[in-house]
Amino acid sequence: MDKLKKNFSFIAISAVIGFMIAIQFQTVKKPVERDTRDLWQLREAILQEKELQSELLTEIRSIEEKLLAYESKQKQSKEQALRDTIQELKNEAGMTRVTAPGLLLRIEPIVEEIQIGVELSTAVSPELLKRLLNELNMYDAKYVSVDGQRIINTTVIRDINNETKIDGHALSSLPIEIKVGVDHIETAEKLYNQMKVSKATEEFFIENLKLTISEPNLGITIPAYDNPIRIRYLESMKANEGGNT
Repeated sequence: MDKLKKNFSFIAISAVIGFMIAIQFQTVKKPVERDTRDLWQLREAILQEKELQSELLTEIRSIEEKLLAYESKQKQSKEQALRDTIQELKNEAGMTRVTAPGLLLRIEPIVEEIQIGVELSTAVSPELLKRLLNELNMYDAKYVSVDGQRIINTTVIRDINNETKIDGHALSSLPIEIKVGVDHIETAEKLYNQMKVSKATEEFFIENLKLTISEPNLGITIPAYDNPIRIRYLESMKANEGGNT
């Protein structure tokens, strides 16, 4: 019985010793790493980290500036697009002076009629002028002025007290110059050829008037419409109407 106890005690002690040896072996095999750098090495490492942080902050600041510049450019592009749209609408409405390829037309009395004692015409009728303008528009005329008066969609040509007037401007004497502008010189050449074979010349001749059509010109300047444009049946929208933008 005592021998059994001694064997058990020996086994227990051996197990404890073996366990301790195993722990010691693992500790020696994987020692805990310690920072063995001196003070100057630590300061140098800290300085490197601060430099890296400074570089990152500089890069972040640069990216933020680029984003702000991009947003500003987008905003300016929208504003420029709006300005371009307004300018385009003004051009279409005839509110700007335009220089374009086109023709010069001239209405004047027939000088030859003086020899046979026929009274010279001193004015052109509204109907004759309207027919001429309609024919020019039919042949792709885009910008037109008559006696320095720009013709637009709302222009009124009528007889007032036996005097032809364009939006209140009286065509009181001859000759009258008509300027016609188009988009391209090719269109101007086509317009010239069509007007040369048109019956407009004959219609003016019947009224003792001579219609002269110049050859295409690269630079015809048509003045802007200088009268107030009346807008009917439109009302300004209130701030809370029209939906959100």
